[in-house]
Amino acid sequence: MTELDGASVLVAGATGGLGAPLSRRLAHAGAQLTLTARDSDRLAALNLDALGVPADLRRAGAAEKVVERAVDRYGRLDGLVFAAGAVAFGPATELPDQVVIDLFTLNTLAPIRLLRAALPHLQATAAGGGSPVVVHISAVVAETPMPGMAAYCASKAGLTAFDQAAARELRRSRIRLVDARPPHTQTGLAERPLFGAAPRLPTGLDPQAVAERILAGIVDDESDLPSTAFG
Repeated sequence: MTELDGASVLVAGATGGLGAPLSRRLAHAGAQLTLTARDSDRLAALNLDALGVPADLRRAGAAEKVVERAVDRYGRLDGLVFAAGAVAFGPATELPDQVVIDLFTLNTLAPIRLLRAALPHLQATAAGGGSPVVVHISAVVAETPMPGMAAYCASKAGLTAFDQAAARELRRSRIRLVDARPPHTQTGLAERPLFGAAPRLPTGLDPQAVAERILAGIVDDESDLPSTAFG
């Protein structure tokens, strides 16, 4: 997607530590945005010229509704960015079942559901000569799992494995699926765990710089953004 001006792009997790700066950069590049997150007030606080759709993508059926709103507004869908996520800490055997379920529901199942809902519209864009792109923001732990966060690592690794296989399938329809695995980034996510407390972590990357790198990957037609791509 070398040309973003006028492109219809849906950003999930738009109010988060990476979703917000990435949404602003997409807007500055001329994209027509549909932004979704659970909190309607935080969506409004972004103060972007965009369609805001409050939704909890952990719930079945939410993905279809968000995609429908985007297509109703702009007539098509050219891009999809999934930037939502949750984390939990603690020994693997001590995490409650519900925490593990919540991690996999948001980090793994939700982006798969959203892609599935968006697929017919992305295929229509490709058939019309466009270059649709999907970006899933995974994490460096998909490459290098860490003790004390096994379930989180597994949920991200699951998304990365899905992306690696699905990207090859979608290529036949001329849809680009990019798995982005940035190193630890100062988004504040580690201070809001579903369970446990974060271990001592190194200073993370600047979210603004990470968002800029992901945008460059979108514009420059990159097919993968491993941790090493973030410098």
